[in-house]
Amino acid sequence: MMVAKFNDFEINPIHKGDAWKVCDLCVANADRLKRYFPKTLEQNLNPTLSQLFVEKMVKQFEDKETFLFTLKHSETRELAGLIYIKELDWNIKQGEFAYCIGYPFEGQGLMSKAINQLSQHAFTNLGLDTLQIIAHKDNLPSVKVALNNDFKWIKTLVNEFTPNGEAPLDMELYELHRPSRF
Repeated sequence: MMVAKFNDFEINPIHKGDAWKVCDLCVANADRLKRYFPKTLEQNLNPTLSQLFVEKMVKQFEDKETFLFTLKHSETRELAGLIYIKELDWNIKQGEFAYCIGYPFEGQGLMSKAINQLSQHAFTNLGLDTLQIIAHKDNLPSVKVALNNDFKWIKTLVNEFTPNGEAPLDMELYELHRPSRF
């Protein structure tokens, strides 16, 4: 079930056949994932781990605990990136985006377009009212994705995230609320 399509790319829910591609993406991009995506990286260091990861994420998707989407090139089927809607709170209808993109696909505006499409999907089909992006101020591509999609800066979250082997980092909270047109 395709969620969205733009340019030559499409967004789909994670499925069991994605394990090899997720493993390849994580291993090829380990340097960029190790700081902000350490858990995803450690669960995808080899195909066996990736199979377990994908099975777990498919179940969490079905159970509406976490939604993991793939961003793939429509023709080559190459996996360009991963997009989570996580930290779901169904009482207040809120979720948080987390995303990563492979080296060959960075700087093309793909993640901004993907977040735009998935924001609409989250408001229209998932019933969420508030979407969040939490990014480090120095992670300029991630901050740009938030700003490109009209997420508003809310506040600095002190000591919000601790990368492996580093001191805790302050992170910036951005939010987007369901437009009245939905």
